[in-house]
Amino acid sequence: MGTGPVHEALAALELVDHHCHGVVTGDLDRAAFESLLTEGDVWPGSGISPFDSPVGIAVRRHCAPVLDLERHAPAAEYLARRAELGPREVNRRFLAAAGTGVFCVDTGFTPHDITSPAGLAEAAGAVAHEVVRLETVAESVAARGVEPDGYADAFRAAALDAVGRPGVVAVKSVAAYRTGFDLDPARPSAAEVTGAARAWLAEGGRLHHPVLVRELLWTAVDLGLPLQLHTGFGDNDIRLHRTDPALLTDWLHLTAGTIPVLLLHCWPYQRQAGYLAAVFEQVYLDVGLTLHHVGPVRARAVLAEALEITPFRKLLYSSDAYGLAEFYGLGALAFRRGLGDLLQDRVDADELGLPDALRLARWAGADNARRVYRLSDGH
Repeated sequence: MGTGPVHEALAALELVDHHCHGVVTGDLDRAAFESLLTEGDVWPGSGISPFDSPVGIAVRRHCAPVLDLERHAPAAEYLARRAELGPREVNRRFLAAAGTGVFCVDTGFTPHDITSPAGLAEAAGAVAHEVVRLETVAESVAARGVEPDGYADAFRAAALDAVGRPGVVAVKSVAAYRTGFDLDPARPSAAEVTGAARAWLAEGGRLHHPVLVRELLWTAVDLGLPLQLHTGFGDNDIRLHRTDPALLTDWLHLTAGTIPVLLLHCWPYQRQAGYLAAVFEQVYLDVGLTLHHVGPVRARAVLAEALEITPFRKLLYSSDAYGLAEFYGLGALAFRRGLGDLLQDRVDADELGLPDALRLARWAGADNARRVYRLSDGH
């Protein structure tokens, strides 16, 4: 960990994690742990383990001491200690180590038994808000049964109901996964939506029709809440070249002056995201799950590229932790260290005044998220 007043300030700062998920509540064997350690698949019999990757090495180096193990503990020893402590204590330790006071939790992705926002808040001794995933709302409407000509109204009503729940502060779309961003930016007509709904409802499955994804994005604008958009890095369900946020440029022109748009994760498109944040008032970004996947050593490099031209009021912190509580602790560590190194080096080179550096650190770690999501100082 670096030293200096900026690092000290970031170490003491209670973070606002503006995009994350719950953590698993049950025991995990090696196969289950490794499946959550990677955005890819596990390949039994291949001799390739997610422990032998940048994120796996970072877990063994930085997470092992939280479990009272020596740094670089072997994977088998690490997993045995984790099992000995049990999931409740493991989750408590890593959530405490993260030093996060507020979580904004995406509740739309639950293939595992994970904590609710309230459960996460209780485990962390913090406050949690909800982020509504709009694809999940649309798929719930379809599952309940709806006629094609009634889909648009039913989806809009369901979305309004979902965001009206207590504690909801934002909506999210995973359009990057379903269609990519190379979409017609215009709002679709009613006839287009009905025709697309007819095709999708007859086929079934996940929402993936480009017209209905466009309708979802425009419905997000109408709802008036901040919109989180997954961009860049994810599992092998995406087509990476179609998740470049620069593909949203025309849509951002059309939606200027409406809602904040939060670009999540971004790698390897953090520079494109920084450009969009620099030229569109409504655009903000984080580098999210990228930080724990590259590990604390490379976090600085990713943050440096993201911040080359990004206004400092536009960078937010997120962990995008899902399943493994380790990702809360590791994401926070990588963010504090990477941003601290960048700002402290500028102070030491007399390129940035210390009061400015401390202010920028507070903005990125907490205050920018409070401003965008209209969170009170009391969380």
